[in-house]
Amino acid sequence: MPRVRTKPPQTPSNASPLPHVALKTVDVLTLAEAAAYLRVAQAEVVRMVGPRGRPGRLIGSEWRFSKTALDQWLRTPPGPSTKESLLALTGAWKDDPHVEEVA
Repeated sequence: MPRVRTKPPQTPSNASPLPHVALKTVDVLTLAEAAAYLRVAQAEVVRMVGPRGRPGRLIGSEWRFSKTALDQWLRTPPGPSTKESLLALTGAWKDDPHVEEVA
């Protein structure tokens, strides 16, 4: 019986490049996906990475974020105020008409 050559199956463009990894189980998010997940602007996500303790890595020119690490960060209560966080609030209440009621 003659042997018939067949083409290997084509991977759909939206499929995971790793056949054993389902897309729903991928833990790595792009910057856009992380921003959407956290419901903040992409610039805010980048600003929060690094010294502020938010998990993220710059690979080449693109950011990647572990969804598991973001979830863990969200569950962790904020630490005590730092000099940086206090300086960021400087002037925030300057024009607040209700600041006297709070104090």
